[in-house]
Amino acid sequence: MEYASGGDLHNYLQKNFTEITWIKKLDILQDISRGLEFIHNVNFVHRDLHSGNILLDYRWKIGDLGLSQPVNNTSSNNEIYGVIPYIAPEIFKGSAFSKESDIYSMGMIMWELTTGCKPFANVEHDHKLIYKILDGERPEITEDTPECYADLMKRCWDSDPQKRPSITIICNIFDDWTSSNKNNTSSCELIPYVASEIPECFANLMKNCWDSDFKKRPSITEFRNSFNNWVRCLLEDDIKEQFDKAELKRVELINSKKFGPEFTEKAHPKAIYTSRSLSYLISRCSFINSSIISFGNIHGIV
Repeated sequence: MEYASGGDLHNYLQKNFTEITWIKKLDILQDISRGLEFIHNVNFVHRDLHSGNILLDYRWKIGDLGLSQPVNNTSSNNEIYGVIPYIAPEIFKGSAFSKESDIYSMGMIMWELTTGCKPFANVEHDHKLIYKILDGERPEITEDTPECYADLMKRCWDSDPQKRPSITIICNIFDDWTSSNKNNTSSCELIPYVASEIPECFANLMKNCWDSDFKKRPSITEFRNSFNNWVRCLLEDDIKEQFDKAELKRVELINSKKFGPEFTEKAHPKAIYTSRSLSYLISRCSFINSSIISFGNIHGIV
């Protein structure tokens, strides 16, 4: 394995969090998502994706592939290893690791980038936390998180794995967001033409459509492409506005010393972020559930 001179993502966030702008966060996520897309494209699942396995060596790379396996692996080894906050809820219920469970982990990494802290660091990582995750509990989203970012993050950690986006979709979204925030000019500038509510490009297309020379009128494909370009421009403007506002809020929170690893509640001594066997904790959850069901049947509760 290559030596990663820049260390892992969590330590990087701890040291540099106040200097990491939203644009920089998107750059980091682009690298991570491309790495995961490569893994998924060769039909493998990482199975242990967390910030300790995201390594910096000029660019961000996904490391520690020791637990990775082919999709639909039928190995008889049922041992579950990992870090509880990054593991998808369906794994705790007996499902196999999948591309969708990697996407859940990706959602937690997205959250960690917004706070500089690991998810659920303030509680013990035991069967009680597993219960909370199964019950739908997720980390609290920060004030400076753009709405579009929060929406994608929540889709990634959806309890239903079928509702999570594929890594290719996520890559495309990050690419679009990065493009929106790095382009200072729009390729489709809307300028009022006649009345204030009529953009010049709209007025020009309208005049082309009713040109007396039918050969100069646009085809339906050209017509549709014009509208698609306008929508793309408007969406880019909206995304850029969301991240611009988020960056202002991020700086405000940092300056008020209300934000970042330095001002976060101290980590629980039993919050464990090294990969370990979780089979005992999961079996304990199953045993407690079975006991509750049996007790309920005896007393006519269920």
